[in-house]
Amino acid sequence: MNATTATASAATEEATAEETPATPLTGPLVLSAPGEQELRDRAGRLREQLLRTGDAPAPDAPDAHRAVVLATDAAEAVRALDALIEGAPAAGTVTGSAGEGRLAYLFTGQGAQRPGMGAELHRAFPVYAAAFDEVCAALDAHLPHPLREVIDDPDPARLARTEYTQPATFAVEVALFRLLESFGLRPGVLTGHSIGEIAAAHAAGVLTLADAARLVAGRGRLMQALPEGGVMVAVLAAEADVLPLLEGRTATVGIAAVNGPNSVVLAGERAAVEEIAALLKAEGRKTRALPVSHAFHSPLMEDVLAPFHALIEDTAFGEPTIPLVSTLTGRPVGDEIRTPGYWVRHVRGAVRFADAVRTLEDQGVTTFVEIGPDAPLTGLAKSCLAAPEEAALVPTLRRARSEVRTLTAALAQAHVRGTDVDWQAFRDGGAGLARS
Repeated sequence: MNATTATASAATEEATAEETPATPLTGPLVLSAPGEQELRDRAGRLREQLLRTGDAPAPDAPDAHRAVVLATDAAEAVRALDALIEGAPAAGTVTGSAGEGRLAYLFTGQGAQRPGMGAELHRAFPVYAAAFDEVCAALDAHLPHPLREVIDDPDPARLARTEYTQPATFAVEVALFRLLESFGLRPGVLTGHSIGEIAAAHAAGVLTLADAARLVAGRGRLMQALPEGGVMVAVLAAEADVLPLLEGRTATVGIAAVNGPNSVVLAGERAAVEEIAALLKAEGRKTRALPVSHAFHSPLMEDVLAPFHALIEDTAFGEPTIPLVSTLTGRPVGDEIRTPGYWVRHVRGAVRFADAVRTLEDQGVTTFVEIGPDAPLTGLAKSCLAAPEEAALVPTLRRARSEVRTLTAALAQAHVRGTDVDWQAFRDGGAGLARS
C-alpha cells in the first residue's frame, strides 16, 4: 500500500462522530499485520476498541504491512480506520510495506534557519530539550551572546549572521538526532550539506561535542569576520555546462555546490559571478541570487583557511560509529575525515551533494530523512535519484508547520517503510498529538 492523505467520506464522518467517545488520543495509532487484508481486519478490531474506550492502545509489534494514523482525537481516528478498513484513503494516515532499503539521514546546511526553530520540540520532548541545552552550553563558551537567546529572538537579523547561523543549525540538528535516537531510529548511513556534515560527523562520533562546538563556532566566527561583498547565485544548469565559463576566473569565482544534475551554485566576487550568471541567463538558464552575507565555498574563503587550521589542529578525531558519505568528495569517507586538513578543504571546496545522494542510492538507501529546521534537501535529493519513485524523502521539520506533527509524520513514514520505531518511547517521551 502507498502513503495517502485523502479524506474519508462525509457520511462515514457523521456516523462515527455520533458514536465515538470524546476522549482525546495520547498518540498515533500504529497497526501492523502480515498482509493487507489482515491489516484491514486489525483496523476493524482497533476501531471497536476505540469506540469502547476512546484511548489509543499500545502499538502493534512490527510486521510486513504497516499503517500509522496521525489523529488528534478518537473521532478522527475512527474515521481514518473506517477508510482503512474499506481500502480508501484517509487524512493523516500513512501506510506501507516494510522493504529491503536502508535508512539515511541528510543533515541540512546553512539557510534553513528560522527564529524559534525547535521551540515546540523543546516544550514537548524532554530528550530534545536536554540535548539542545547541552549543545547550546558547549557553543556558548565560544559565542558573544547565548545561542538560545539568539534563536528565540523574533527578529531574524542576529540569527542570519553566520557566526550564529552555523552554531544554531548545528544545535537543532544534534538535538533532533538525539531525539530520534531515543525513539529507536538507527540510520545506516549519514551525510550532510556543508555545516550539516559537521553535525553528521559529531552524530557519528568523529567529533566530541566539545571539539565540534569549538570547530563550528570558530568556523562561523572566522567567516563572519571576512569582508562582505561576495555573492552566491543558484543556477538551473549542469556542472559540465558551467565549468567552461569559469576558465581563467578561478581566483574570483567558483562552483560552491552541485545540488542536482541541473542545479549548481556559483560563488565569489560580485562582478565575476554576475557576469557568468548573465551568460547563463542569456542561454535560457534560470538564475536566482541567494540572500547571503558572504560567498561560502568559494575563492573568497581563502583567508579563513590558515586560522581555521590553527584552531582545529589539535583536535582528537574518533572513528565513525555510523558510516558517512562525504559531500566534499561525494564518496564514502575514509581516514581523511579524521584530519584537520579535511575540514579545512571542507570550508573552501564545493558541496557535492548530488554525488553524495547518488552514492547513498548505490548503497541501497531508499528512505532519506532530513535532519534540520526546514526541508531544502528533500526536494534536491529527489532530483538526484535514478529511481525516485522507489524512495521516500522525509523532512523532520518544516517552516510554518507544527513541529510535533511534522516529526511524528516523519516517524510514521520511516516506520511503514521498515524502520522499527519505539512508539512506546515516543509516548513516554511526552508528546501527545492532541497537545501539539
